[in-house]
Amino acid sequence: MNIHEYQAKELLRQYGVTTPNGYPCFSAAEAVQAAERLGGKAWVVKAQIHADGRGKGGGVKVARSIAELRELASGMLGARLVTAQTGPKGRLVKRLLVEEAVDIQKELYLGLTVDRSLQLVALIASDDGGMDIEQVAALTPERICKVCIDPFAGLKDKEADDVAHKLGVSDAFLAEARSFIKNFYKAFDECDAILAEINPLVLAGDGKLIALNVKIDFDPNALFRHPDIAALRDPDEEDPDEIEAARHELTYIPLGGEIGCLVNGAGLAMATMDAIEFHGGSPANFLDLGGGATTQRVMEAFKIMLRNPDLKAILVNIFGGIMRCDVIAQSIVEAARQVELEVPLVVRMKGTSELAGKRILLNSGVPLIIAGNMADAAEKAVNAAKGG
Repeated sequence: MNIHEYQAKELLRQYGVTTPNGYPCFSAAEAVQAAERLGGKAWVVKAQIHADGRGKGGGVKVARSIAELRELASGMLGARLVTAQTGPKGRLVKRLLVEEAVDIQKELYLGLTVDRSLQLVALIASDDGGMDIEQVAALTPERICKVCIDPFAGLKDKEADDVAHKLGVSDAFLAEARSFIKNFYKAFDECDAILAEINPLVLAGDGKLIALNVKIDFDPNALFRHPDIAALRDPDEEDPDEIEAARHELTYIPLGGEIGCLVNGAGLAMATMDAIEFHGGSPANFLDLGGGATTQRVMEAFKIMLRNPDLKAILVNIFGGIMRCDVIAQSIVEAARQVELEVPLVVRMKGTSELAGKRILLNSGVPLIIAGNMADAAEKAVNAAKGG
């Protein structure tokens, strides 16, 4: 789960991580009030959407007068901000962050992520941060340092000091930088984050570290431990179909292809999409039915997939373990009737009560194609999508 930049900064401040002072704003009038509360002669106006690259897209600007700030805020709010992550349609800007300007001496990078191969949290730092950090990683990887953290010992003082030195922090501010880095890790660990980035992390003119821009992603499976963080979710920044799917305990991710996939189990879903690709098709979505199937859940799954105007076929791939194939087959038949399915439907099922399930499908009168195995199912779905 993602949150907005201003929310991430509020969270880090609770852990003692230094950020610029600022206020979230939902109107130009609130932006002016925020600048007046902050004081000073310059303010940074930042569009709040769940996407990187806002600066390059024109979503981060400096105002040097109240009149200019009002104009910038009015122009950003209600506009669509296009970045490399939003796609050509962009994202509608509904909120801003107005911050005090910071005296930037140097832009750095500091991040935390989970190294899946080592099963450890990795602290990643570079003395060359900012908008082009991806190029730094690709062209000059020697400028990036990585520390894998022992989960039992936590981030050690020496490890934090070494990172601070590589970032160019002077000895006079070493103790403060050590606390900054360790508090950043503490926030990541205690909040069950899976990714946290400070980019840029800036070395200010007074020698201190300041988190100028922050991004934090949380493990959705751990949100039950953090109702305060879960409450920060912004539905406007999420795909409405994904939200609707979650309401029905479905896991749905749109992929942009033409063959809808309805599968029980994430691993089987991934294999199904690979099989479709192998046979020359393109999956329209990842949709995991989970461990149980009811007519209502299958019907809602069909409805969500059918919202895709490019959908040309649906492939249902079910493994009946605890859930019996005959029960699933009956749910598929009833759901297909209720939604008046008009695209070709290919069904493959294996496992408990498989033969009974196939008899239900064959005797249902619902137009569908039964497949014998996964390869057969993928091939038939691709052919059906092509009109074969």
